[in-house]
Amino acid sequence: MIEKKQRAKNNRTLTLLPEEIELFRHKLITKENIKFSELINKTINGDVIEMLQYIPDEFADLIIIDPPYNLSKNFNGYKFNARRENEFELFLKSWFPELCKKLKPNGSLYMCGDWKCTSSLQRTIEKELTILNRITWQREKGRGAKNNWKNGMEDIWFAVKNPKDYYFNVESVKMKRRVLAPYKIHGKPKDWQENDDGNFRLTYPSNFWDDISIPFWSMPENTNHPTQKPEKLYAKLILASSKKGDVVFDPFLGSGTASVVAKKLERKYCGIEMNEEYCLWAEKRLKLAEKNFSIQGYFNGVFWERNSLSEQIKALKKMEEI
Repeated sequence: MIEKKQRAKNNRTLTLLPEEIELFRHKLITKENIKFSELINKTINGDVIEMLQYIPDEFADLIIIDPPYNLSKNFNGYKFNARRENEFELFLKSWFPELCKKLKPNGSLYMCGDWKCTSSLQRTIEKELTILNRITWQREKGRGAKNNWKNGMEDIWFAVKNPKDYYFNVESVKMKRRVLAPYKIHGKPKDWQENDDGNFRLTYPSNFWDDISIPFWSMPENTNHPTQKPEKLYAKLILASSKKGDVVFDPFLGSGTASVVAKKLERKYCGIEMNEEYCLWAEKRLKLAEKNFSIQGYFNGVFWERNSLSEQIKALKKMEEI
């Protein structure tokens, strides 16, 4: 996106300068120059059904999928129209079985959806893989609805090829939560830490996440993609279900969140996206990630509650003093 008008002072939404367009375009892989041996750490510009044939089987350790939901949306000129449930499932079946072949035998897969399409996702996934859980995360954005309940939740289905052999590191995704009613035994904190800036407890994650902030204009990760997923959201999936050096694959890459987070967390990546401008945004974000590995809400090896930035800054200053 080329900036055409002056923005608010704190608006950090990503833009592309004219000279950056050709620079990043040359980095893209298309059907004209794709090679099986050169897919790692690449952005593939093309249709997922067509480009999957070029991806080797058992290519990825982790697949993250954020397909079009069963809603009418305009993705920068590509219009996806809502359809009947059986028709939407035919759309899923046109690429999902082939995609599963790209997952390693001990690999994991996550697929995103909302309330309207989540049952279709479940039926499609369980025909190919074993579903282990459904994560529900709070998508706190929008003004609300006058004639219905505001939709503030989305789902992520967690599935594996082999339920007896898959990687999951729960220690890497602990959350730091403020303790509002601290409990002590013999005058000492029980399972929490007493600090000058508050009382906190490290907790294991459940399948309900209420600590996610949707990217908005003052966040450096923000783009103009209409359904961009937060880096913090994908960081949890990548840390829990992959190791450093593993391959993270996203066949509906959008503006690049999966690849960017994989890079920041020292994983390899590959993504497919049919819209060229989104691919260019992804490449710029990947370039920026070479100097900035931070992920908002993830600090010092733990995930922090939403709106706890001040505590994170204090913790950073303490570390610098040591």
